Amino acid sequence: MPFVVMSGRSSIHSGSVLARLLWLVIVSSAATSCCCSSAAGNISTSNDVNVRCMEREKHALLQFKQGLVDGSNALASWESKENCCEWRGVACDNQTGHVIMLDLYYNSSDINDNTPLSGEIGPSLLELPYLYYLDLGFNSLNGTIPKFFGSLSQLKVLKLGSNSFSGTIPPQLGNLSNLHTLDLSWNTVTSKNLEWVSQLSSLRYLDMSYLNFSCALNWPQSISQLPSLIELQLESCDLPDVDMASLSFINSSTSLQVFHLPLNFLSSSVFCWIGNVSKNLVSIDLSNSRIKGPIPDVFTNMDSLLSLDLNCNQLEGGLPNSFRSLCRLEKLNLSSNNFSDRLEQSIGNLSCAQDTLKSLYLGGNMWWGSFPNDLTRFVSLEELDIDNATMSGSLPKSFRQLSQLRTLRLPHNRLSGSFPDVTGLSLLSWINLSDNQLNGSLHDSSGQLSSLTEIDLSRNSLNVVLTEAHFLNLSKLQFVDVSYNPAFSFHVSLSWNPPFQLISLKMASCKVGPAFPKWIHTQRQLWALDLSNAGISDSIPYEFWELSCSLYQLDLSTNQIHGSFPNPSARNRTIASIDLSSNQLSGALPPFLMSVGSLLLLSKNKFTGDLSSICSTRAPYLYILDLSHNLLSGELPNCWVQFQELIVLNLANKSFSGKIPSSFGSLKYLSQLQLQRNNFSGELPSLENCTLLLLVDLGFNNLSGKIQAWIGSSLQKLWVLQLRSNHFSGSIPSSICSLPLIRVLDLSQNNISGVLPHCLNNLTAFSSVSQEVDDFPFPFSDHDFVLQLIWKGAETEYGKNFRYLRSIDISSNNLTGVIPENITYMLGLRSLNLSRNNLTGVIPGKFGQLEVLEVLDLSRNHLSGSIPDSFRNLHSIAVLNLSINNLSGRIPSSTQLLTFTESSFAGNVGLCGPPLTTKCPGDRPSEDPKVTGGTESDGFITPGFYAGIGIGFLIGFVGVCLALPPETSWRYVQQCLRQR
Repeated sequence: MPFVVMSGRSSIHSGSVLARLLWLVIVSSAATSCCCSSAAGNISTSNDVNVRCMEREKHALLQFKQGLVDGSNALASWESKENCCEWRGVACDNQTGHVIMLDLYYNSSDINDNTPLSGEIGPSLLELPYLYYLDLGFNSLNGTIPKFFGSLSQLKVLKLGSNSFSGTIPPQLGNLSNLHTLDLSWNTVTSKNLEWVSQLSSLRYLDMSYLNFSCALNWPQSISQLPSLIELQLESCDLPDVDMASLSFINSSTSLQVFHLPLNFLSSSVFCWIGNVSKNLVSIDLSNSRIKGPIPDVFTNMDSLLSLDLNCNQLEGGLPNSFRSLCRLEKLNLSSNNFSDRLEQSIGNLSCAQDTLKSLYLGGNMWWGSFPNDLTRFVSLEELDIDNATMSGSLPKSFRQLSQLRTLRLPHNRLSGSFPDVTGLSLLSWINLSDNQLNGSLHDSSGQLSSLTEIDLSRNSLNVVLTEAHFLNLSKLQFVDVSYNPAFSFHVSLSWNPPFQLISLKMASCKVGPAFPKWIHTQRQLWALDLSNAGISDSIPYEFWELSCSLYQLDLSTNQIHGSFPNPSARNRTIASIDLSSNQLSGALPPFLMSVGSLLLLSKNKFTGDLSSICSTRAPYLYILDLSHNLLSGELPNCWVQFQELIVLNLANKSFSGKIPSSFGSLKYLSQLQLQRNNFSGELPSLENCTLLLLVDLGFNNLSGKIQAWIGSSLQKLWVLQLRSNHFSGSIPSSICSLPLIRVLDLSQNNISGVLPHCLNNLTAFSSVSQEVDDFPFPFSDHDFVLQLIWKGAETEYGKNFRYLRSIDISSNNLTGVIPENITYMLGLRSLNLSRNNLTGVIPGKFGQLEVLEVLDLSRNHLSGSIPDSFRNLHSIAVLNLSINNLSGRIPSSTQLLTFTESSFAGNVGLCGPPLTTKCPGDRPSEDPKVTGGTESDGFITPGFYAGIGIGFLIGFVGVCLALPPETSWRYVQQCLRQR
């Protein structure tokens, strides 16, 4: 039955192959169903001038057009041509002239249609009683789906997908008993009851994906009553979980072939439906549906199944035995579940598909055991992906049997040994074995992979010396990543001209140097280059910058590259990301920022001079600028308003002086501001418009003035505030207590006076002992995020782990008054330093409830009273200093407190007890260490006992002397006394 629809587009435009085949079936029977007297070939063509449309139907179409907005003038022919059968998107019956098809599907690839149709659908379409095909898909039609569609009794195809319809699906659609195809997908319509669907007895194709059916509890009953259904598409419909085991499947379709319900809220009972509705299933997709538990054995009779997608669920166990019946299976996706079976055993249940399986995805599970050697028997495999699956052991020595293999992805496992023999794999285009424990060599056959475009062997321990032979036939190679293989090195001739043109080359932490590799100059399409920590101690060749016409990302950090930095702007190039940090580059910075797209990292070099040239350049999309740890000096120019996209600015550890530019306050996207360890002076300019600030570090400068209230009221996202070692004065504003996310507050070594705010317990990030923290909020944190903090008395560098700190340091100021009692309710506090102030009063009695407190320094104040007994509960305390106060009484005794030395309590005249040597009143003298035997409670050896011994000795001694002859007795007594 030949026909032409004047849309200039194919009328079959969406859905699966099955849907398109279904359409052919529908068209082939259209003549008989539309007009009883018609024969095959009854649809008019554009060249058939003998057929004219009905005037009434023409008028109905023009009325329909009036309700539309045709921004692209796609319906111009509706005005210029008299015969509506010749209008675009309209087809008529070749004999009667009745309009039977209306195809206004928006095709974005049609250059003549810049914008889709919009507006609402008017009721004039009711005047087209013979209409059997209506396609308005992929437009921007709005309003509700008209109820009158249910009166178009001849409709066989209704496609309204990808519009802007809203409201409730009219149940009148259930009157369309002849409907074969229904597509309502990608609208914002909903339905609380899908009973109307069960009335569509002729329905073969149903797509209602991305509609909201969260309240449609009867959806399985309604769908299961469609006896002719071939394809079901209900993706992301918020389908509620229903116990399908209790459903009756008597009227269910036995012809169902496509069953796609991904992105819903289902349970394992959905498998009961699958096992009962049809034995002709070809494709099943239940991915991302939160299904738990093992896969039931319901696949025994599904010998027609070609594709099964169950990825991103919570399935457990292994592959069921019924998978042994899937002898025609071509695609299996079980990635991102909780499978924990021995992988070799589960692969055994796929043995019947070893001649048909083309795609196998098993990654993101907890399989155990070694790589299944049986996989090499799956001779039709084209894609093998077992990513992050805890596999161990060695790879098979050879993959020769897998001659159809195109993708081999086995990253993030514990595989060891050498790179396998890949001889004969002429179709292999993608290899990813990254993040394993491969420690052998690279097989010579790798140089014969003529289709290879991408190879990733990073993060292994391969011992490879790459030569020209390894690249002999790799003319299609575009992406190479061998980073973090410390023994990986290159040995090629200086004149080597590779057969490939790379797009991305990553050799971080490999042996590339000491010279800069000359063969890279030949790569004219290079987009990303990473030679960081590659042992290069050369200067950057002048010729290298000719590559920058295509170069987008450049990382040469952590080498010994020396010399000056050229000015790529002179070559009119733009490199989006440059990381040359941790090298030996010197000289002045060129005005090249206009050639940087988003990221510039030049820290830890030897650049000199000032930043005066920055004002003459333009880098409107610069996000990160890190010039820290150089030899730059001078005053900062006040032209930062031109860097409106700046998010991270690090100018720390240099010799900048003068005032902080006021134009910093215009950087509304600024997240990190690090100006510590310079010589900035004057007052802090207003940053209250920088409301996205997460980190402000201005420590170790000469800033002065008051700490402004806008810090607490405007910088609500602040995690870190470091103002230590400046000359700030005045009191601490109470608005500081309004910082809900602050983790590190350091105001130490200033001239701050007044009392401690009594609202510090309002800092909610300190209120809980929980280790759980929010997602790390710092943008671009992978670029060596470093924060220098004083922790336990020493300066320590922190990366992302600083998120676990909770520290307040206001030491070395002029604070007066008492320590607020409510500070002891900051249960997450890990470090508190209030030393070297003029605080008075007693130590709050509930300090012991700060059970995660590791550092407490209250030394060099005027605190009085006793140390609270609750200090016994400070089980995490590692640094304690209460010295040089006016404390008195006994030091509480606990296992943790006894670990501290006398210096922790020295300078408190009234303190006594261990570890001090000062005894407390009522303490008994310590025993003579030479006396042994007995215990402290032994009542026999007393002071009277020793006195009795002395008297007895004296009486006995005199008695002996008196018994001697008179002439010798006195002389002997004197001699004895002298000796005594």
